[in-house]
Amino acid sequence: MKYRTFANKEQLSAIGLGCMSMSHGYGVPDDPESIETLHLALDLGINFWDTADVYGSGKNEELISNVLRTNRDKIFIATKFGFRATADGKLSTFDGSPAYIKQAVEDSLKRLKIDAIDLYYAHRIDPNVPVEEMVGAMAELVREGKVRYLGLSEASANSIRRANAVHPISALQSEYSLLTRDVEKEILKVCKELGITFVPFSPLARGLMTNTLNLSGLADNDFRKGLPRYQQQHQANNQNLAAGFAEIAKEKGCSPAQLALAWVLAQGDNIIPIPGTKKREKLKDNAGSVDVTLYADDFKKIEAVLAKYPDTGDRYSEANWKFVDKN
Repeated sequence: MKYRTFANKEQLSAIGLGCMSMSHGYGVPDDPESIETLHLALDLGINFWDTADVYGSGKNEELISNVLRTNRDKIFIATKFGFRATADGKLSTFDGSPAYIKQAVEDSLKRLKIDAIDLYYAHRIDPNVPVEEMVGAMAELVREGKVRYLGLSEASANSIRRANAVHPISALQSEYSLLTRDVEKEILKVCKELGITFVPFSPLARGLMTNTLNLSGLADNDFRKGLPRYQQQHQANNQNLAAGFAEIAKEKGCSPAQLALAWVLAQGDNIIPIPGTKKREKLKDNAGSVDVTLYADDFKKIEAVLAKYPDTGDRYSEANWKFVDKN
């Protein structure tokens, strides 16, 4: 594994591990396989793990604790707060109030069975709470020793600057992949300017760029069933795109996932993607992306296949977009 510097102090694996799919959003959980995947991450040197209190309504944090608590010094753990969910697990509201933050951090620490969280994210920006007030409450957790570093997720450039003026923001997490590139307009520049590590989630476009995703065979409880990009009207375009991309990977001598992750890594040395998986085989494949070097001709080929199949669909539904900060 190769490593990148976080907050000018920490050496984090260039490829992190997104743990959401182990308990939430992507079909049926497989706890035994997920535990083996977590152990393999340690063996591979992947020390940056990402979860959130809403994943499986806390079950993901509890699952991770089985490996985390006995390997605490080997893992840099990130978790998030803010989303409130209904009884069936659907996101309902976002709460960034200081009172809720105090409650949420205690609950996460208890589920993770640790004394301090390495990186604590606001899972979104609350439109009803000034970002300065929210980050001020998060900063208090740092002073109390319950949290080491602060992060934001899906925040606008303006919110990032306002937050950073209250307390240093060490990480900004947003969706970024070959198919989702909105952050290239402004966010990546702001992160570079302020010394913030950018953490792309869904860097494989929720599996689409692996060329193994059967869009017509997604389970009814799969999160992607509700997202425009994975619907019937975009199926032919996206499967052709994935197949074309896979041909480039074959020529390159790597897997499609490795090529897609190598592209993300090449966008900046302050970028640490967190592809999610609950399977050992996929984790090992993802880890190999750090050894893939891309050249000018590779970038041209990639852009050509993207241009050939432009009808990829939106990444979020209207219900999801309402939680994304645009101010």
